[in-house]
Amino acid sequence: MAMTPIRLAIVGLGKIARDQHLGAIEATDGIDLVAVASRNASLENVACFADIHELLASGVEIDAVSLCTPPQGRFEQAKAALEAGKHVMLEKPPGATLSEVFALETLAREKGLSLFATWHSRAAAAVEPARVLIAERTLKSVSVEWKEDVRHWHPGQAWIWEPGGLGVFDPGINALSIVTRIMPETFHLVRSELTFPANRAAPIAASLAFETKSGLPVAAEFDWRQTGPQTWDIRVETEEGTIVLTHGGSRLIVDGEAQIVEEDREYRNLYRDFVALVTKGDSDTDFSPLVHVADAFMLGRRIETEAFED
Repeated sequence: MAMTPIRLAIVGLGKIARDQHLGAIEATDGIDLVAVASRNASLENVACFADIHELLASGVEIDAVSLCTPPQGRFEQAKAALEAGKHVMLEKPPGATLSEVFALETLAREKGLSLFATWHSRAAAAVEPARVLIAERTLKSVSVEWKEDVRHWHPGQAWIWEPGGLGVFDPGINALSIVTRIMPETFHLVRSELTFPANRAAPIAASLAFETKSGLPVAAEFDWRQTGPQTWDIRVETEEGTIVLTHGGSRLIVDGEAQIVEEDREYRNLYRDFVALVTKGDSDTDFSPLVHVADAFMLGRRIETEAFED
């Protein structure tokens, strides 16, 4: 017997919702978009509200909420949805602080609701094949180069530069989400250098060094000042050869030979997984990428550079 589709509301109808979420929802069986809550935008053919509180008080029947708002303030939105008995899907990063996301995890468990902390880059086509391949090899080192142009990807978005917005870790956490997934052992931070523009409260670049529990080095370079072609690469050196994930995890190169070259389907995979979680009554709350970002801020040596203007 076919299951009744999950009635979903999106909160925050900004760039990421329009670029990724709307099309993915439409392409996913078992879930229907029935409402939107956004201060500055609306959508035809669905119920529209100014914010989540107006939505929840409206009487419009929904089963779940997908939060596409900036991380600052998202805790109160997620808390309101869970207390109203709604399943919750969180855009990355799942929150502005560790304490709030762990509080949401506890609340969802107490309410018997599904909470999904999404990491869209983990859902890229080459990530799981790379994880399986790496598990069969002897690792020597891992290096990450994640460099892009903030002016292109976040034009005029002031929230990313404010406390809780994460700065360059907004894209950098995507790399960390992949590495925490594909590595066969845990790793911890040993060095952090963060470059802050003189007029911003969040870093524009980061240089990080980690070690696995067995002592293998993991290095990461994040930068928001790259123009021209963008770089989203993870290189894994092993005794048996080199494994490279490129294009944000959608392409896999093994010992110089291309193995996987896929189209962007990350958000379709996320909504497929959300439907499965809600159907089974499960949650997925792996916050380890955010833990590494918090460590980077705690351990970080601050380097100041010239002011940055959009």
